[in-house]
Amino acid sequence: MTSIKGSGVNPAETVPTEVDVAIVGAGLAGTTLATVLGNVGRKVALVDPHRTHPDEFRAEKLGTDQTHLFEKLGLDAIVLPLMTPMDDIHVFRLGQLFARERRVEYGFSYGALINGLRAALPPQVPVTVGKVAEIMTGPDKQRLVLNTGAIIEARLVVVATGHSEAVRRAVGVRRIEESKGHSLSIGFDLATPPDECAYQAVTCFARRPEDRIAYLSVFPINGVMRGNMFGYREAGEPWTKAFRKDPQKMLCEMMPEIAAQCGNFKISGPVDIRPIDLTRTEGHRRDGVVFVGDAFCTTDPTPGVGIVRVMTDVDQLHSVHIPRWLETPGMAADKICAFYDDPVKIAADEDGMRVSHYARAITTGTGLEWRFRRLRNNTARQLMIIGRKMGHLGLRREPGMA
Repeated sequence: MTSIKGSGVNPAETVPTEVDVAIVGAGLAGTTLATVLGNVGRKVALVDPHRTHPDEFRAEKLGTDQTHLFEKLGLDAIVLPLMTPMDDIHVFRLGQLFARERRVEYGFSYGALINGLRAALPPQVPVTVGKVAEIMTGPDKQRLVLNTGAIIEARLVVVATGHSEAVRRAVGVRRIEESKGHSLSIGFDLATPPDECAYQAVTCFARRPEDRIAYLSVFPINGVMRGNMFGYREAGEPWTKAFRKDPQKMLCEMMPEIAAQCGNFKISGPVDIRPIDLTRTEGHRRDGVVFVGDAFCTTDPTPGVGIVRVMTDVDQLHSVHIPRWLETPGMAADKICAFYDDPVKIAADEDGMRVSHYARAITTGTGLEWRFRRLRNNTARQLMIIGRKMGHLGLRREPGMA
């Protein structure tokens, strides 16, 4: 049995709650997994320190490919009413309008999404409020002791605690940093309401590599225009401190082409700044416990693959592995490893890590290869912009003209 230091728990003679699966962490991965398992009749305990998920700056927009993952799990009827749809996105590159994309995306508040999912949990799967004070894992039974004194015995423990380290350390799993301070996510509300903004939604890519910013996305969430900016800065550097102090000034200087249509970037409320490390897990191939989502590895939110990776974990566990594991006695590491060796999971994780490294390199890489790629890409985009302008002016050549 492994204890988490400082728990101060001496459980009395408590009758354990016995379940098939105990899920620690009721964020996106944990709550969706608990829902789909509960819906097919599995006995599930879902443990989290908070009954209501606090406000948290994390994912705030997704596309139709990601909503299809919720649909596949039968959760679309729950999540779509919690989101704000948009279908007209103006894309700016090189300081000019590059494209107008008529595709559906959705804006959402992460905390509201999680609380909405929790409210829709099956009645037999409530959130058990508490922190794991002690954990014992083995090839047959797992045992959790909470700081409330409650005891949960399960055949399988799923750790879905995101970036939290307490349970991971108690189990003996290590987080390895692949790229510390890899990127920076910045979030803020515009003072301009959606009905006064010239665009339903806008994505503006930075013009200057020296800014070390990938792009800014502005989109509606309920009655607010929300800004998400992704770049390759450090949380403590002077640029970041200056942005926090006067975001309006810096945004107007970086992206003047959309400033007027976005209320000159007048900001309402504080600026959220979240540094991102790329990490992976070691020591996770163990009896009785499986790590999912950000508790297993983390990727860069800039290319927008995080939710795909998390929901792939949930889908593969729910539809493939957990049903097989529960069919036979025991829960030894050889069973658990089938999930980590699943080619679908591996592909999602590897793709997430690959595009995370690529997004940084194509934005900030100083080597000849990356400078050439940026020049090639921007030249092609500039020619496309010129071609569209010529077409609008009626200057495009007709077929057969010399």
